Formats: sequence, C-alpha cells, structure tokens
Amino acid sequence: MSDPFTAQAARDAEAAARAAEVTVREVSGLTELAAVGDLFTTIWGKPSVSTELLRAFSKTQSYVGGAFRDGALVGACVAFHAAPGQRSLHSHIAGVTPGTGGRGVGFALKVHQRAWALALDVDEIAWTYDPLVARNAHFNINKLAARPAEYLTNFYGPMSDAINGDEDTDRVLVRWDLRAPAVAAACGSGRAGLPDGLRPGGAVPDAAGAGGAVPDAVVPVPLDIERLRVADPAAAHEWRLRVRESLGPYLAAGSAVGYDRAHGYLIHTQTDTQPRTQTEGANP
Repeated sequence: MSDPFTAQAARDAEAAARAAEVTVREVSGLTELAAVGDLFTTIWGKPSVSTELLRAFSKTQSYVGGAFRDGALVGACVAFHAAPGQRSLHSHIAGVTPGTGGRGVGFALKVHQRAWALALDVDEIAWTYDPLVARNAHFNINKLAARPAEYLTNFYGPMSDAINGDEDTDRVLVRWDLRAPAVAAACGSGRAGLPDGLRPGGAVPDAAGAGGAVPDAVVPVPLDIERLRVADPAAAHEWRLRVRESLGPYLAAGSAVGYDRAHGYLIHTQTDTQPRTQTEGANP
C-alpha cells in the first residue's frame, strides 16, 4: 500500500493527464514499443532508440511511458535506473508529436514518470537538456522545479539530426528531487513558484523558489535557437560558446540557477567569489 505522499503523486499524474486530454501509461508490447521508436524518429529525423532496446528497458523495470490521445501515441518518455544504491532514475529521451506542444502532454508524461518512480521508492530523476533551448529551460526549471546541477560540454558528440544539426551537443544536467516541496507543488499545479517575470523593484525569485533575491548574474539565451541554427549557423555556434563559457563555470562552482523567460538564466552564487566571464549580457 502506498504512502499518502506517493498516493498524492498518482492523483497529480491523473489530473495532469486529464488536463492534457491524454492517457499516460507504461508501454510494454512490441507494437507499441515500435511506435515509441517511430515517434522519436519523426521528431529527431533519424532513429534514436531501437525497439529491441525499449523491450529490454521495459523487461528490466526501467521506464517506458506513453501518452495516448484517442488511442494514438502522441508522446513518450524513456528512462533507466542509475547506479545501484542511488535510488535515482536517468530520463534519457522524451518527446511529443509535432503539433501537440504547449498542450500539457510533456508535463503529463513527467508527472506520470514521477509517480511511477516514487512507487518504486526512487527519490530522484535526472536528465539533460540543451541549455540554448529557451522553452526547455523554462519547462524544466520553472514548470517542473528541476535544478540545474552540471554543465556537460559536447556530451553526446556529433548527432546530425533534425533538431541538433551539426552543432556541439552541450547539455545541462538537471536533478529532480521527487519529494521536494517545490516539486510536489509544481506537479500539483504546474507552477514551481518561479514567476516568468521580474518581481517589483528588480527582484527575482531565487532558484529555490523562496523569492525576492536579486541575481548575482544573468546569462541570456536566444529566443529560438533552432530557427537560428537554420538561418545563421555561425551565430548559433557563437551563442553556444558564450553560454558554455558563462553558465558552465557557475554550475561547476555550485551556484544556484533559476530561469526567467525575459532575461535568461538567473545566477545566485553561493560565495562572494563569482567566475569571471565576458559573456554575461552579451547578445551575439
């Protein structure tokens, strides 16, 4: 029998799915697993995860979740367990069918994944995202209350797909403390306590959601890096280098990082010493 906290997580997952007008559940049959792989191929423009690997993940109690609308798969998320003893899940890939973005499908998948993990006594889920993709930064930090923990330079190497192109695959690793009050609140309401705009007087919420702290630095990102990669690859690469050189040292130093859609990453240093960069506030 689940504890009240886990039971509430399950109710939050059901509510998120209803709001997105989908059914979210584990996927295990070969036909549906193949559909998950096909969905990722459609999104990234090339095969990302094979049916055989998804079958192995499912058989070994890793997470393969699907979001269905009117019986059709419209989103999926795949995760596997981290090293023994960590009680952590690594969420490797997630995506929704083009045209369903902004309708809560991705949120419903993550809230379901959280409930699934808590039922297995998993305390944390970690995953990576491209720090230049503004909407993903907002989703991960503000909507889910995940916390940026590490900057990973060219993590996957060349991918040459429809989303990443030939650009370096820098990633930020985020950690999602499944029992944190901010995470529980976010999964119940879709708000992590981090407003999009600055607060009166220029104050902004700190990365823990307490509010009122003025950031020590701001690291801007482009509004639409994916469009910029097509229109001006050189400018997109310049953004990559600038964000790498500025955001990376702050994460390495253990700084708390929030996000504001109008300004970019909000840096709250843990000491009086700040990394010296020339990129903050720069707009290539």
